[in-house]
Amino acid sequence: MTSTFKDNFSTQAADYAKFRPHYPKALFRYLTELCQHRQKAWDCATGNGQCAVALAEFFDQVIATDASQKQLENAKLHSRVQYCLAPAEESGLNADSLDLITVAQALHWFRIDDFWNEVRRTLHSGSVIAVWCYAFLEVAPTIDALLNRFYSEIVGPYWDFERKLVEDGYSSISFPFAEIETPPFAIETSWSLSHLLGYLRSWSATQKFMAVNGRDPTELIAAQLAAAWGDRSQMRPVKWPLSVRVGRYATE
Repeated sequence: MTSTFKDNFSTQAADYAKFRPHYPKALFRYLTELCQHRQKAWDCATGNGQCAVALAEFFDQVIATDASQKQLENAKLHSRVQYCLAPAEESGLNADSLDLITVAQALHWFRIDDFWNEVRRTLHSGSVIAVWCYAFLEVAPTIDALLNRFYSEIVGPYWDFERKLVEDGYSSISFPFAEIETPPFAIETSWSLSHLLGYLRSWSATQKFMAVNGRDPTELIAAQLAAAWGDRSQMRPVKWPLSVRVGRYATE
């Protein structure tokens, strides 16, 4: 089977690892409590490995795969995490071997029907599949307005069409598992203005803007952001509501 992997992140893999926010521990605890066994989890499209390392606190072994070697080279090492280069649809994992599969902010890049087949092949009956994403961050109304302009108008034309799946919280994607209603989760942290700008530069759309136009698009809002932010070193709370879909796989 030929891979159609869109590699939008290898170029900025180091920045991706540095600036991406971390998911709440409560989410991993919740998913773990849904699992009948906690022997082996698969974090698919692991990127910088942040999800895999978080899962390692709860599982005996975590297999973390990604189709980008550059991403794996920037992943955080952990004694219970095994990193492997593999596409989502052809993991190379044993059949009927997993207690949990997670996909964080990546499902929209997959050949989704093929991935669901891989999920069915590798999960134990009764085990759990969880996918989630986040689209928009929240800081403060004046800052949010600038960020929305940057997202929609400045780099908006450079987003891949798959981004629409993220914007609707994966609600339009067929989810062929016994879906479980989940409580609300959100990423919450505190950032300086410099960290926020680094995060904006890590966006795939920002990188494409740079490649086409030969300039950093954050410069177009940097002065306004600085005025709205105040002291550049000031730490401000930042929040991303998560859209989470969780299901249980059962053989017929």
